[in-house]
Amino acid sequence: MSLKGKAALVTGGARGIGKAICLALAEQGADICIADVIDAGEAVKEIEVKGVRCIARKADVTKLDEMTAVAKDIVAEFGNLSVLVNNAGITRDGLLMRMSEADWDAVLAVNLKGAFVCTKAVIRQMMRQKYGKIVNISSVVGIFGNAGQANYAASKAGLIGFTKAVAKEFGSRNINVNAVAPGYIITEMTHELSDEARAAFAQNIPLTRPGLSDEKAGYAEDVARCVAFLAGDAAGYITGQVIPVDGGLAM
Repeated sequence: MSLKGKAALVTGGARGIGKAICLALAEQGADICIADVIDAGEAVKEIEVKGVRCIARKADVTKLDEMTAVAKDIVAEFGNLSVLVNNAGITRDGLLMRMSEADWDAVLAVNLKGAFVCTKAVIRQMMRQKYGKIVNISSVVGIFGNAGQANYAASKAGLIGFTKAVAKEFGSRNINVNAVAPGYIITEMTHELSDEARAAFAQNIPLTRPGLSDEKAGYAEDVARCVAFLAGDAAGYITGQVIPVDGGLAM
C-alpha cells in the first residue's frame, strides 16, 4: 500500500476526517497538499512528523481558478499529482419548509460543485501521467436520506452519481474514481447534533464497539484507512464503487 513518491491533494484537510485522511496517506509515504479555507498550520506540523513533505493552500473549492492554481503548485512542488480526495463539505441543516435558498445553494456549492471543480482542476495532469486515484467523501445520508438534511443528502447523493460517471469517463486512462460513505462518525460536525439525533443514529448501528465512550460511533481514522486503501495500488481494480464506512448503518 506504499504511496511513496506520490502527491495527494486533500480538500478540507485542516481538521476532522480530512486531517485524518492526510495522516493516513502520509503514513503510506504520500506527500500532501491541504486545500482549506481555514488555517492548516497545525495539521501541516502533524503530517510532517510522518517524514513526508506537506504544503497548505487557502483556497475555495467552488472556484476553478483557485483550485487550478493549487494543482499547478502541487506539480511544481512534488512533480506529480496522483491522488485527489474531495473531502471538503459543510452542513446547513433545517426542515425543508424552513430551509432558505441560500442554505440550499451553499451546501450544494461546496459539497457537490466543489468536487466537480477540484476534479476538473486535476484531471488533465492525471491523464498526462496515465495514473490517478480520486476518492470522493459522500455519506450514508446520500444513500438513505435524513429528515432535516435535504440539501446535504442531495449533495451527497449527487456525489455518488458524479463518482460513477467520472469513473466511466476516465477508466481507460488508468484513473480510479471511488466514493466513501461515512456513517455516524465523531467529528466537530457531529458534536453539533442534538442528543436525540445522536441517539437515533446509534440505535440503528449493528456494529458495536465495547469499551469506547460512544460504543457505536465511528472515528475519523476508520474513514481515513478506507481512503488510504482506495488511494493505493492494492485497489487498482476497484472503480465506480461506493463503500460505506458506517458500522452497518446503511444496511
